[in-house]
Amino acid sequence: MRAQRLRRRLVRQLVEEDVLHDEAWTEAFAAVPRHAFLPRFFVPAGNRWAAVERGDPDWLDRVYSRDVLVTQLDDDPARWDYARTHGPVPGVPTSSSSMPAIMAIMLEELLVRDGDRVLEIGTGTGYNAALLCHRCGSGQVSTVDIDPDIAAAARERLNSCGYAPACATGDGALGFPAGILFDRVLCTASVSRIPVAWLAQTLPGGHIVTTLNRPLGGGLVRLTAGEGATAEGRVLARDGRFMPLRAHRLPPLAEVPPADDAQWRPTKVSMSDVLKPQRHFEFFVSLELPEVRPVHVDPNGGFAVSHPDGSWARTRRTDSGFEVAQGGPRALWDLAEDAHCRWEALGRPGRSRFGLTVNGEEQTFWLDDPQSENRWPCG
Repeated sequence: MRAQRLRRRLVRQLVEEDVLHDEAWTEAFAAVPRHAFLPRFFVPAGNRWAAVERGDPDWLDRVYSRDVLVTQLDDDPARWDYARTHGPVPGVPTSSSSMPAIMAIMLEELLVRDGDRVLEIGTGTGYNAALLCHRCGSGQVSTVDIDPDIAAAARERLNSCGYAPACATGDGALGFPAGILFDRVLCTASVSRIPVAWLAQTLPGGHIVTTLNRPLGGGLVRLTAGEGATAEGRVLARDGRFMPLRAHRLPPLAEVPPADDAQWRPTKVSMSDVLKPQRHFEFFVSLELPEVRPVHVDPNGGFAVSHPDGSWARTRRTDSGFEVAQGGPRALWDLAEDAHCRWEALGRPGRSRFGLTVNGEEQTFWLDDPQSENRWPCG
Protein backbone atom coordinates (compact mmCIF):
# COMPACT_ATOMS: atom_id res chain seq x y z
CA MET A 1 0.00 0.00 0.00
CA ARG A 2 1.42 3.37 -1.02
CA ALA A 3 0.48 5.12 2.23
CA GLN A 4 2.43 2.53 4.22
CA ARG A 5 5.50 2.98 2.02
CA LEU A 6 5.36 6.75 2.43
CA ARG A 7 4.89 6.39 6.19
CA ARG A 8 7.93 4.12 6.43
CA ARG A 9 9.92 6.63 4.39
CA LEU A 10 8.92 9.47 6.72
CA VAL A 11 9.96 7.45 9.78
CA ARG A 12 13.27 6.60 8.15
CA GLN A 13 13.88 10.29 7.44
CA LEU A 14 13.12 11.25 11.05
CA VAL A 15 15.55 8.62 12.31
CA GLU A 16 18.27 9.60 9.84
CA GLU A 17 17.87 13.26 10.79
CA ASP A 18 18.50 12.34 14.43
CA VAL A 19 15.00 13.45 15.41
CA LEU A 20 13.54 10.09 16.47
CA HIS A 21 15.55 8.06 18.98
CA ASP A 22 13.05 6.30 21.25
CA GLU A 23 11.90 2.94 19.90
CA ALA A 24 8.37 3.36 21.27
CA TRP A 25 7.85 6.66 19.46
CA THR A 26 9.42 5.30 16.29
CA GLU A 27 6.90 2.48 16.40
CA ALA A 28 4.05 4.96 16.95
CA PHE A 29 5.00 7.04 13.91
CA ALA A 30 5.28 3.86 11.85
CA ALA A 31 1.84 2.65 12.94
CA VAL A 32 -0.42 5.72 13.01
CA PRO A 33 -1.82 6.69 9.57
CA ARG A 34 -1.34 10.46 9.28
CA HIS A 35 -3.48 10.53 6.15
CA ALA A 36 -6.54 9.52 8.19
CA PHE A 37 -6.27 12.83 10.06
CA LEU A 38 -5.61 15.07 7.05
CA PRO A 39 -8.36 14.54 4.47
CA ARG A 40 -7.95 18.17 3.44
CA PHE A 41 -5.69 21.14 4.10
CA PHE A 42 -4.21 24.31 2.63
CA VAL A 43 -0.90 24.70 0.84
CA PRO A 44 0.92 27.94 -0.01
CA ALA A 45 0.09 29.47 -3.39
CA GLY A 46 2.17 32.62 -3.63
CA ASN A 47 0.89 34.87 -0.87
CA ARG A 48 -2.40 32.96 -0.75
CA TRP A 49 -3.58 29.47 0.22
CA ALA A 50 -4.85 26.74 -2.09
CA ALA A 51 -7.16 23.93 -0.97
CA VAL A 52 -6.00 20.30 -1.29
CA GLU A 53 -8.10 17.24 -0.49
CA ARG A 54 -8.03 13.46 -0.57
CA GLY A 55 -7.90 12.25 -4.17
CA ASP A 56 -5.83 15.15 -5.49
CA PRO A 57 -2.69 13.93 -7.29
CA ASP A 58 -0.25 15.25 -4.69
CA TRP A 59 -2.45 14.83 -1.58
CA LEU A 60 -0.79 11.73 -0.14
CA ASP A 61 2.75 12.88 -0.87
CA ARG A 62 2.06 16.14 0.95
CA VAL A 63 0.55 14.29 3.90
CA TYR A 64 3.74 12.27 4.38
CA SER A 65 6.09 15.16 3.70
CA ARG A 66 8.02 16.81 6.51
CA ASP A 67 6.00 20.02 6.11
CA VAL A 68 3.52 21.72 8.39
CA LEU A 69 0.05 21.45 6.84
CA VAL A 70 -2.37 24.30 7.53
CA THR A 71 -5.91 23.11 8.22
CA GLN A 72 -7.72 26.35 9.11
CA LEU A 73 -7.48 30.05 8.22
CA ASP A 74 -8.77 32.97 10.28
CA ASP A 75 -10.57 30.67 12.75
CA ASP A 76 -13.11 30.11 9.96
CA PRO A 77 -13.97 26.51 8.98
CA ALA A 78 -15.73 27.77 5.83
CA ARG A 79 -12.54 29.14 4.27
CA TRP A 80 -11.46 25.77 2.91
CA ASP A 81 -14.73 25.25 1.00
CA TYR A 82 -14.48 28.76 -0.40
CA ALA A 83 -10.87 28.19 -1.53
CA ARG A 84 -11.86 24.90 -3.12
CA THR A 85 -14.56 26.49 -5.25
CA HIS A 86 -13.07 29.97 -5.88
CA GLY A 87 -9.33 29.35 -5.92
CA PRO A 88 -6.53 30.37 -3.53
CA VAL A 89 -7.50 32.75 -0.74
CA PRO A 90 -5.62 35.08 1.61
CA GLY A 91 -5.67 34.35 5.33
CA VAL A 92 -3.79 33.76 8.55
CA PRO A 93 -3.25 30.12 9.63
CA THR A 94 -5.06 29.35 12.89
CA SER A 95 -4.80 25.56 13.02
CA SER A 96 -2.42 23.05 11.47
CA SER A 97 -0.82 19.65 11.60
CA SER A 98 2.70 20.44 12.72
CA MET A 99 5.90 19.30 11.08
CA PRO A 100 6.39 15.63 12.01
CA ALA A 101 9.94 16.42 13.15
CA ILE A 102 8.71 18.98 15.69
CA MET A 103 6.03 16.57 16.90
CA ALA A 104 8.64 13.85 17.37
CA ILE A 105 10.93 16.19 19.29
CA MET A 106 8.16 17.29 21.66
CA LEU A 107 6.92 13.76 22.25
CA GLU A 108 10.41 12.54 23.11
CA GLU A 109 11.11 15.55 25.33
CA LEU A 110 7.96 14.71 27.32
CA LEU A 111 9.86 11.72 28.82
CA VAL A 112 6.74 9.56 28.98
CA ARG A 113 6.86 6.41 31.12
CA ASP A 114 4.59 3.38 30.94
CA GLY A 115 1.44 4.10 32.92
CA ASP A 116 1.68 7.89 32.71
CA ARG A 117 -1.54 9.85 32.35
CA VAL A 118 -1.04 12.50 29.65
CA LEU A 119 -2.92 15.70 28.84
CA GLU A 120 -2.60 17.21 25.36
CA ILE A 121 -3.52 20.87 24.96
CA GLY A 122 -4.56 21.57 21.37
CA THR A 123 -6.18 18.53 19.73
CA GLY A 124 -5.96 19.94 16.21
CA THR A 125 -6.34 17.19 13.62
CA GLY A 126 -6.07 14.45 16.25
CA TYR A 127 -2.86 12.99 14.78
CA ASN A 128 -0.69 13.85 17.76
CA ALA A 129 -3.32 12.49 20.13
CA ALA A 130 -3.29 9.25 18.11
CA LEU A 131 0.49 8.98 18.54
CA LEU A 132 0.04 9.46 22.30
CA CYS A 133 -2.71 6.83 22.38
CA HIS A 134 -0.52 4.33 20.52
CA ARG A 135 2.33 4.89 22.98
CA CYS A 136 0.38 5.23 26.24
CA GLY A 137 -2.98 3.60 25.62
CA SER A 138 -6.18 5.53 24.92
CA GLY A 139 -7.31 5.34 28.54
CA GLN A 140 -4.24 7.31 29.63
CA VAL A 141 -4.71 10.21 27.20
CA SER A 142 -6.92 13.30 27.46
CA THR A 143 -7.02 16.05 24.85
CA VAL A 144 -8.73 19.43 24.66
CA ASP A 145 -9.28 22.02 21.90
CA ILE A 146 -11.05 25.36 22.04
CA ASP A 147 -12.67 25.00 18.60
CA PRO A 148 -15.76 22.73 18.70
CA ASP A 149 -15.63 21.95 14.96
CA ILE A 150 -11.96 20.97 15.14
CA ALA A 151 -12.52 18.90 18.28
CA ALA A 152 -15.50 17.03 16.79
CA ALA A 153 -13.66 16.19 13.57
CA ALA A 154 -10.61 14.99 15.51
CA ARG A 155 -12.72 12.77 17.76
CA GLU A 156 -14.35 11.16 14.72
CA ARG A 157 -10.99 10.49 13.05
CA LEU A 158 -9.48 9.11 16.25
CA ASN A 159 -12.40 6.73 16.71
CA SER A 160 -12.20 5.59 13.08
CA CYS A 161 -8.58 4.57 13.72
CA GLY A 162 -9.44 2.70 16.92
CA TYR A 163 -8.30 5.36 19.42
CA ALA A 164 -10.58 6.66 22.16
CA PRO A 165 -8.89 9.30 24.32
CA ALA A 166 -10.97 11.54 26.57
CA CYS A 167 -11.80 14.50 24.30
CA ALA A 168 -13.08 17.86 25.47
CA THR A 169 -13.85 21.26 24.04
CA GLY A 170 -12.61 24.22 26.04
CA ASP A 171 -9.86 26.76 26.60
CA GLY A 172 -6.63 24.80 26.86
CA ALA A 173 -5.13 27.48 29.10
CA LEU A 174 -7.56 26.25 31.77
CA GLY A 175 -6.43 22.64 31.51
CA PHE A 176 -8.82 19.70 31.15
CA PRO A 177 -12.41 20.42 32.22
CA ALA A 178 -12.79 17.26 34.31
CA GLY A 179 -10.01 18.30 36.70
CA ILE A 180 -7.99 15.07 36.38
CA LEU A 181 -4.40 15.03 37.64
CA PHE A 182 -1.77 14.21 35.03
CA ASP A 183 1.82 12.94 34.98
CA ARG A 184 2.59 14.75 31.74
CA VAL A 185 1.15 17.84 30.02
CA LEU A 186 1.97 18.54 26.37
CA CYS A 187 0.83 21.75 24.69
CA THR A 188 0.97 21.69 20.90
CA ALA A 189 0.30 25.42 20.77
CA SER A 190 2.45 28.17 22.26
CA VAL A 191 1.90 30.26 25.39
CA SER A 192 3.23 33.63 26.50
CA ARG A 193 3.32 32.46 30.12
CA ILE A 194 2.81 29.07 31.76
CA PRO A 195 -0.88 28.84 32.71
CA VAL A 196 -1.21 28.27 36.46
CA ALA A 197 -4.11 25.85 35.77
CA TRP A 198 -1.65 23.41 34.19
CA LEU A 199 0.39 23.31 37.39
CA ALA A 200 -2.72 22.56 39.40
CA GLN A 201 -3.42 19.54 37.16
CA THR A 202 0.16 18.18 37.08
CA LEU A 203 1.33 15.83 39.80
CA PRO A 204 4.49 16.98 41.63
CA GLY A 205 7.45 15.60 39.69
CA GLY A 206 5.44 15.51 36.47
CA HIS A 207 6.64 17.24 33.31
CA ILE A 208 5.12 20.01 31.22
CA VAL A 209 6.41 20.49 27.67
CA THR A 210 5.25 23.49 25.68
CA THR A 211 6.47 26.16 23.32
CA LEU A 212 6.87 29.81 24.17
CA ASN A 213 4.84 32.38 22.28
CA ARG A 214 7.45 35.12 22.37
CA PRO A 215 7.95 37.70 19.61
CA LEU A 216 11.62 36.66 19.65
CA GLY A 217 13.24 33.78 21.45
CA GLY A 218 10.33 31.36 21.39
CA GLY A 219 10.76 27.61 21.36
CA LEU A 220 10.52 24.59 23.60
CA VAL A 221 10.67 24.41 27.38
CA ARG A 222 10.30 21.46 29.75
CA LEU A 223 9.26 22.14 33.33
CA THR A 224 9.01 19.82 36.30
CA ALA A 225 6.02 20.57 38.51
CA GLY A 226 6.52 21.17 42.22
CA GLU A 227 4.04 21.54 45.06
CA GLY A 228 1.26 24.04 44.48
CA ALA A 229 1.54 26.42 41.55
CA THR A 230 5.30 25.99 41.12
CA ALA A 231 7.57 24.51 38.49
CA GLU A 232 11.13 24.77 37.27
CA GLY A 233 12.89 23.65 34.13
CA ARG A 234 15.01 24.48 31.14
CA VAL A 235 14.75 25.96 27.71
CA LEU A 236 15.48 23.02 25.41
CA ALA A 237 18.26 22.92 22.85
CA ARG A 238 15.97 21.23 20.35
CA ASP A 239 13.76 24.01 19.05
CA GLY A 240 10.18 24.21 17.90
CA ARG A 241 7.69 26.99 17.10
CA PHE A 242 3.89 26.71 17.18
CA MET A 243 0.81 28.83 16.70
CA PRO A 244 -0.30 30.42 19.99
CA LEU A 245 -3.34 29.54 22.02
CA ARG A 246 -6.09 31.99 21.09
CA ALA A 247 -5.89 33.75 24.45
CA HIS A 248 -2.12 34.19 23.97
CA ARG A 249 -2.13 35.77 20.52
CA LEU A 250 -0.27 39.05 20.20
CA PRO A 251 -2.04 42.13 18.83
CA PRO A 252 -0.78 43.46 15.48
CA LEU A 253 1.78 46.24 15.43
CA ALA A 254 1.66 49.39 13.34
CA GLU A 255 3.56 49.19 10.07
CA VAL A 256 7.18 50.22 10.13
CA PRO A 257 7.58 53.50 8.22
CA PRO A 258 9.68 53.62 5.06
CA ALA A 259 13.36 54.25 5.65
CA ASP A 260 13.87 56.46 2.60
CA ASP A 261 14.66 59.55 4.66
CA ALA A 262 16.23 57.76 7.63
CA GLN A 263 19.81 58.17 8.74
CA TRP A 264 21.81 54.98 8.12
CA ARG A 265 24.94 54.10 10.05
CA PRO A 266 27.28 51.07 10.14
CA THR A 267 26.50 48.20 12.54
CA LYS A 268 28.14 44.88 13.34
CA VAL A 269 24.82 43.27 14.31
CA SER A 270 22.61 42.11 11.45
CA MET A 271 18.87 41.51 11.45
CA SER A 272 19.60 37.79 11.04
CA ASP A 273 21.56 37.83 14.32
CA VAL A 274 18.46 39.10 16.09
CA LEU A 275 15.80 37.03 14.33
CA LYS A 276 17.29 33.63 13.49
CA PRO A 277 17.40 31.03 16.27
CA GLN A 278 20.43 29.28 14.80
CA ARG A 279 22.50 32.43 15.45
CA HIS A 280 22.10 31.74 19.24
CA PHE A 281 21.87 35.47 20.07
CA GLU A 282 18.13 35.46 19.37
CA PHE A 283 17.08 34.04 22.73
CA PHE A 284 19.28 36.39 24.76
CA VAL A 285 18.19 39.50 22.88
CA SER A 286 14.55 38.49 23.38
CA LEU A 287 15.12 38.74 27.14
CA GLU A 288 16.94 42.05 26.87
CA LEU A 289 14.38 43.60 24.50
CA PRO A 290 10.95 42.39 25.66
CA GLU A 291 7.99 43.02 23.35
CA VAL A 292 10.25 43.76 20.36
CA ARG A 293 8.87 41.89 17.35
CA PRO A 294 9.80 41.13 13.74
CA VAL A 295 7.69 42.90 11.13
CA HIS A 296 7.53 42.18 7.37
CA VAL A 297 8.72 45.20 5.43
CA ASP A 298 8.87 43.85 1.87
CA PRO A 299 7.17 41.05 -0.12
CA ASN A 300 10.48 39.22 -0.59
CA GLY A 301 10.66 38.30 3.09
CA GLY A 302 12.63 41.22 4.49
CA PHE A 303 12.09 42.04 8.16
CA ALA A 304 12.48 44.98 10.49
CA VAL A 305 11.94 45.00 14.26
CA SER A 306 9.37 47.09 16.07
CA HIS A 307 8.00 47.77 19.56
CA PRO A 308 4.44 48.69 20.60
CA ASP A 309 5.71 52.13 21.63
CA GLY A 310 6.45 52.89 17.96
CA SER A 311 10.21 52.33 18.02
CA TRP A 312 11.62 50.47 15.01
CA ALA A 313 14.85 49.49 13.28
CA ARG A 314 15.85 48.18 9.84
CA THR A 315 19.17 46.87 8.61
CA ARG A 316 20.58 46.45 5.13
CA ARG A 317 23.65 44.81 3.67
CA THR A 318 26.35 46.95 2.08
CA ASP A 319 29.59 46.12 0.30
CA SER A 320 31.46 46.52 3.59
CA GLY A 321 28.96 44.92 6.00
CA PHE A 322 25.65 46.16 7.41
CA GLU A 323 23.93 49.45 8.09
CA VAL A 324 21.01 50.26 10.37
CA ALA A 325 18.30 52.92 10.39
CA GLN A 326 16.03 53.38 13.40
CA GLY A 327 13.28 55.65 14.62
CA GLY A 328 10.61 56.21 17.26
CA PRO A 329 10.97 57.10 20.93
CA ARG A 330 13.80 54.62 21.58
CA ALA A 331 16.90 53.64 19.62
CA LEU A 332 16.12 49.90 19.44
CA TRP A 333 19.26 48.98 17.54
CA ASP A 334 21.50 50.74 20.07
CA LEU A 335 19.86 48.53 22.70
CA ALA A 336 20.36 45.44 20.52
CA GLU A 337 24.05 46.26 20.09
CA ASP A 338 24.45 46.76 23.86
CA ALA A 339 22.75 43.37 24.39
CA HIS A 340 25.12 41.76 21.90
CA CYS A 341 28.11 43.05 23.88
CA ARG A 342 26.65 41.61 27.12
CA TRP A 343 25.93 38.31 25.38
CA GLU A 344 29.53 38.04 24.23
CA ALA A 345 30.80 38.92 27.72
CA LEU A 346 28.69 36.08 29.15
CA GLY A 347 30.28 33.58 26.78
CA ARG A 348 27.72 33.74 23.96
CA PRO A 349 25.17 31.50 25.74
CA GLY A 350 22.82 29.42 23.61
CA ARG A 351 19.22 28.74 24.48
CA SER A 352 19.90 25.56 26.48
CA ARG A 353 21.81 27.54 29.13
CA PHE A 354 18.59 29.31 30.13
CA GLY A 355 15.93 28.09 32.52
CA LEU A 356 12.51 29.12 33.77
CA THR A 357 11.13 29.21 37.31
CA VAL A 358 7.37 29.47 37.86
CA ASN A 359 5.90 30.50 41.19
CA GLY A 360 2.28 31.18 40.36
CA GLU A 361 2.09 34.36 38.35
CA GLU A 362 5.75 35.16 39.06
CA GLN A 363 7.66 33.58 36.18
CA THR A 364 11.37 34.24 35.70
CA PHE A 365 14.04 33.27 33.16
CA TRP A 366 17.60 32.79 34.39
CA LEU A 367 21.02 31.96 32.98
CA ASP A 368 22.75 28.72 34.04
CA ASP A 369 21.33 28.56 37.60
CA PRO A 370 18.01 29.48 39.24
CA GLN A 371 19.91 31.70 41.70
CA SER A 372 21.84 33.49 38.97
CA GLU A 373 22.06 37.26 39.09
CA ASN A 374 21.21 37.21 35.37
CA ARG A 375 17.43 37.07 35.52
CA TRP A 376 14.56 38.35 33.38
CA PRO A 377 10.77 38.36 33.82
CA CYS A 378 8.73 36.06 31.59
CA GLY A 379 6.11 38.04 29.74
